[in-house]
Amino acid sequence: MPWYKYTPARENRGVFIAVCCAKIGPMSIQKFYTTAGDDGTTGLLGEGRVPKDHPRLEAIGAIDEAGAFLGLARAHAQASQTAEFLKTVQHHLYRLLAEVAATPENAAKFRSLGAEQVAWLEARIAEVGESVPPPKEFILPGDSTGGAYLDVARAVVRRAERRLATLVRNGDVENRDLLRYLNRLSSLCYVLELLENQTAGVTTTKAKEG
Repeated sequence: MPWYKYTPARENRGVFIAVCCAKIGPMSIQKFYTTAGDDGTTGLLGEGRVPKDHPRLEAIGAIDEAGAFLGLARAHAQASQTAEFLKTVQHHLYRLLAEVAATPENAAKFRSLGAEQVAWLEARIAEVGESVPPPKEFILPGDSTGGAYLDVARAVVRRAERRLATLVRNGDVENRDLLRYLNRLSSLCYVLELLENQTAGVTTTKAKEG
């Protein structure tokens, strides 16, 4: 079974997946906790451990949060496109997490997200954009439930992008397509928010109104 199919609750969802397969083994999946992180450290996909507030863990945590909010948005989506696209994105994020969770010498082993997935996002943005005209002003979130959750997801994706940018700048992550992916993902969240508002039959509120 591929590493990204394992979904136990562990000390850090961004690291647990491949660690379970590469280090702990499938039989340990039946246990919902370990004691390895009780000292305030977490193992990466490679040798050694790092503090849980390490910049790499901050990036992993932000990406994990983004996936969780995307799941919440998917659960409340009214447009069929939204749910379909977000499920694919959630799968992509697990692959992205694996590479970010790997030590530099092991990152290539977990590299499965690149230009192809970035192009997929761009195509989906263009597809939705054909039916949803872009606002000429800033908008306020909250006009539909699905749209509101997508706006939260967009903000978290932006934070994940900032955290990942630090790792890329410092040379801790080499694959710049991961940054491009998160950048395009925030745009997809935005256009899907507009689509959700349109599907719900509401008018998107402009920020300068009121």
